[in-house]
Amino acid sequence: QLHQTMSEKNELTKSLEMVQKELEEKEREMKREISEYKDRLFQAEKEHRDALTEASQKNEAEIEACQEKVNSLEHFIISQKLEIEHFKSNIEELSNSLKEANQTLGELLKTKVR
Repeated sequence: QLHQTMSEKNELTKSLEMVQKELEEKEREMKREISEYKDRLFQAEKEHRDALTEASQKNEAEIEACQEKVNSLEHFIISQKLEIEHFKSNIEELSNSLKEANQTLGELLKTKVR
């Protein structure tokens, strides 16, 4: 009976060792998978950060380009307003000159008629 008990003990010990090896193998596999998931997560986060940085830089460049266009248009509008004022002034001067010329012509015609 002792022999049988010792034999059963040896079988149980072997069985326990096999179960322990299986558990250790499963633990290694799970650690490997966790490591892979962490690597993929890190890579995904990096790609996300890179995409955000790129989009942010692109937006900043577009904003700067738009601001330059706005500034350019503001300067253009100012120059057009100045040109319009200049034209108004010239029109007024020409109008006054035309009035004077008409008055002079009228006086000359009166003088000629007499």
